[in-house]
Amino acid sequence: MKRKLRNTCFLLCVALALVVTGTTSVVAQRITAGEYIEQYKDLAISYMQAHGCPASIILAVAMHESAYGNSRIARYLNNHFGIKGPNNSTEIRSAYKGYASVEESYGDFIDFLKRREQTQALFDRLKPHEYSQWARGIARAGYAQSPVWATTIIGMIKKYNLDMFDVSDPTDEQTPLSVQEREVYVVKKGDTLSAIAQKYGTTVKAIQRDNGLSSTRLKIGQQLFL
Repeated sequence: MKRKLRNTCFLLCVALALVVTGTTSVVAQRITAGEYIEQYKDLAISYMQAHGCPASIILAVAMHESAYGNSRIARYLNNHFGIKGPNNSTEIRSAYKGYASVEESYGDFIDFLKRREQTQALFDRLKPHEYSQWARGIARAGYAQSPVWATTIIGMIKKYNLDMFDVSDPTDEQTPLSVQEREVYVVKKGDTLSAIAQKYGTTVKAIQRDNGLSSTRLKIGQQLFL
């Protein structure tokens, strides 16, 4: 009888734990890419207007490094850019920097780029709509260890059309910046799509898609948008 009672209590506790866990998972829903963009686009635009770094770059880097705000360092430390440093968190042990707010994390990302000589030069040399060059420049400065980091950031900007936020006045009637800001490459003898993709930090599929190419064959003198 006592054993039965203990078993019943155990099963009730397990059932209760499952209910609590299920309830928690519903409450702590993951943030989607669209929700993240909607929540932080104005913040990214404000930093672009104040400092010149593209809003698309700010958003894409934050989305990539924080898993759209769902990573542990984003949730517990307000760190959306993977910057390392001290924190006072009692909830997680981490080598990543802690911030009082997400806005503070965004501001420190800009300060981080300006503190380093290689990335500081980007603010003087590049315009806000030149997001591809910004991504490659930040990557070359050693911001991330992954060799495909720049390609990932550029791909994310294109996937979610983040470059629309790099326009000073979206109501202006003008040629879309997504076309204006692309580099034009003229194919030379011996060129291959894979070599061009590697040189410009993109992928063969991306070049084919953006230029309407159905094969990898190229012609000398052919123009490619990158």
